[in-house]
Amino acid sequence: MTDLLRLTAELIDLPSPSFEEQAFVEMLEGELRSVPWLDVERVGDNLVARTQLGRGVRVILAGHTDTVPANGNATARIDGDVLWGLGACDMKSGLAVMLELARTVDEPVVDVTYVFYAREEVAAAHNGLAELFELRPDLLVGDVALLGEPTSAAIEAGCQGTMRFVVTLVGQRAHTARAWKGVNAIHRVGRVLAALELYEPRQPVLDGCRFHEGLQAVAIEGGVAGNVVPDRATVTINHRFAPDRTIEEAEAHVREVLADLLVDGDTVEVVDAAPAAAPATGHPLVQRLIERHGLEVRAKLGWTDVARFSAAGIPAANFAPGDPSLAHAPDERVERRDLEVVAAALRDLLTVA
Repeated sequence: MTDLLRLTAELIDLPSPSFEEQAFVEMLEGELRSVPWLDVERVGDNLVARTQLGRGVRVILAGHTDTVPANGNATARIDGDVLWGLGACDMKSGLAVMLELARTVDEPVVDVTYVFYAREEVAAAHNGLAELFELRPDLLVGDVALLGEPTSAAIEAGCQGTMRFVVTLVGQRAHTARAWKGVNAIHRVGRVLAALELYEPRQPVLDGCRFHEGLQAVAIEGGVAGNVVPDRATVTINHRFAPDRTIEEAEAHVREVLADLLVDGDTVEVVDAAPAAAPATGHPLVQRLIERHGLEVRAKLGWTDVARFSAAGIPAANFAPGDPSLAHAPDERVERRDLEVVAAALRDLLTVA
């Protein structure tokens, strides 16, 4: 049996300044093209490997191949049953499980699609999964999808939506020696920040999963010169919203929160938005996965690419090794137990009727 901790370490140690994501995908492609029961297709830097056994159900296992920049943790280090290193939980360990299943499960009871996609950790416009949905949606046809985002071997169902607003507040310029002749736009920001500080986020429970919304100021800009009352200031606000709201409903809610704080000339602009995804815990295969292995079920409070599958009509959930709170951290790590629990549960899902 493959030592999944060591396989993850090998995947971590592959990238280097001369070994970019494209070369990483080429390595995976070489591995998977040697597997006789898989049809493998490359679309840009994305790789899709599928069984074609004519089963009545198709399961999609998906994970992204990129990581964030290293923070002194680029090299893998195994200490007992713990692996330290960049991408250990987000998400080289999830990829290791997918790779091992792809090259060892030769007669699954369901058809399986393994999706290794590029550029998740950058702007959404460059996302490899979005590229696949646009260029080759036929490769992503399936009945249910499980995404390799770290969950500590629990099911994190659905995901919250996210959107960013830039709120521009206006004022009137004046010399600071005669400040009463102007209106300070930066001072007006105070009322907005106070409203955000007092904001009480919803915590709706959907299919047994408690989501926790948020409304946070994440950036402020303003100022003209050291002796000028500023006539313009901006606040960037991030809103996380539960799957019982659409993007349009979430936007309307935020505009309602801000309405009494704005005057003529102020603007509220949506500069980024991604939809939420409903929990997929009602799907029979997800239910079986949970019940047969006693998995904890909770809401995914962040945004993940399960939303892309959900938008395409494919129920999806997050299930993978690694503590999500350690993703992108300098002490990122994964435990052997997580790897083995996830690998065993997914192998059971694919091989036991």
